[in-house]
Amino acid sequence: MVYPYGKSILITGGSSGIGRAAAELFAEKGYTVWAASRHCEEKRKKLGEGEIISVKMDVCDEDSVKRCAERIAAETGVGIVLHCAGMGIAGAAEDAFEADVRNQFEVNYFGVLRVNRHVLPLFRAQGKGLVLIMSSVAGRVPLPYQSHYSSSKYALDAYAQALREETKAFGIRVCLIEPGDTKTGFTDARKMSLPEGSPYREHCESAVAKMAEDEKNGASPFKPAAAALRASEKENPPVHITVGFMYKVIMALKRILPEKLFLGGVGKIYK
Repeated sequence: MVYPYGKSILITGGSSGIGRAAAELFAEKGYTVWAASRHCEEKRKKLGEGEIISVKMDVCDEDSVKRCAERIAAETGVGIVLHCAGMGIAGAAEDAFEADVRNQFEVNYFGVLRVNRHVLPLFRAQGKGLVLIMSSVAGRVPLPYQSHYSSSKYALDAYAQALREETKAFGIRVCLIEPGDTKTGFTDARKMSLPEGSPYREHCESAVAKMAEDEKNGASPFKPAAAALRASEKENPPVHITVGFMYKVIMALKRILPEKLFLGGVGKIYK
């Protein structure tokens, strides 16, 4: 095991799902893991050769992020941030409630920006650091009736690529991890944003039921977590790491097929 960015990592959304799986994997490999989430009991737990420090932090609250970052900087420093905090809404693009869409972006997109604003200065000061963003295949393949979720991940794709170029002179690397269907609590927590009487209701509910079934039969959260761990061992990880052979094939098809044909195929999956 090599540690090009040191042995301290901050993981947002670290109390459940992929974030929790990542916290356990990194700790077992000797990292001090700051597992941040809104709802957790602050405690320390030895695991393997490392330690998990559960700490309260709300990525939607500037003061909360600032306090957490200052504490980490004072106690252990940090060389890696892994963004796993996220949520999902489902609904028709036309009539999803605006408040729900704003909340979607507040967590998935602005939460990443907010944490990075406090972590990047620490990385610059030490001349190195790694930003890992747990994105999604949906960040490059738009999903019907999850258009706003896909949009939040598409936005992260553009942000991460630009950030990678802006910060590379400071020794900072940026990488997006792109899992597909994964078995986590995300599925049951997904919020339907669909007004009564929507003309899309029948198709939307059918599509979301198909997505939920695929997710509940999907990969273990340890699979994308392991991809993040492997990326942390590289001096210069790739911009995108797609998780799973099937999803790598999908990304290849997206590059080579006519756009109309590819999007039509995606639409048929969720009819």
